[in-house]
Amino acid sequence: MHSFGYRANALLTFSITILALMCAMASLSDNFNSPTPSAQVQVLNINWFQKQPNGNDEVSMTLNISADLQSLFTWNTKQVFVFLAAEYETPKNSLNQISLWDGIIPSKEHAKFWIHTSNKYRFIDQGSNLRGKEYNLTMHWHVMPKTGKMSADKIVMPGYRLPVEYR
Repeated sequence: MHSFGYRANALLTFSITILALMCAMASLSDNFNSPTPSAQVQVLNINWFQKQPNGNDEVSMTLNISADLQSLFTWNTKQVFVFLAAEYETPKNSLNQISLWDGIIPSKEHAKFWIHTSNKYRFIDQGSNLRGKEYNLTMHWHVMPKTGKMSADKIVMPGYRLPVEYR
């Protein structure tokens, strides 16, 4: 007959195999979710636009950020990391990306929000390339699941322009 240790080992191995199979099925079920998030950003005011003593341009702006990210949440979503970035081109770099605001959304109940804020992080360009510059505001998000791989996506909102003169 088999010993108690052998039987316990067989039961534990079987249990872990079933748990791994359930986690894999849970992770695969997220592929059937097709989220439809929405976001809108208004630049209410350019608080200041100045040239720093070292020659870099700096911008401070007041923003209204509204988003509905509820469709990103499934039963397998732990949290969503979201950030707003300003993206623009310069002669030196094809893509400059500056984070203006970020947040962590812990649940579906908090995924529909409206925020009135100034940029949380400094909007600085290395050089004086920002005068009259067109830029996009892009809402990025990273979905962190309870099990499985992370996913990321974004919404690009074009059509913003900085002033031609410093203020």
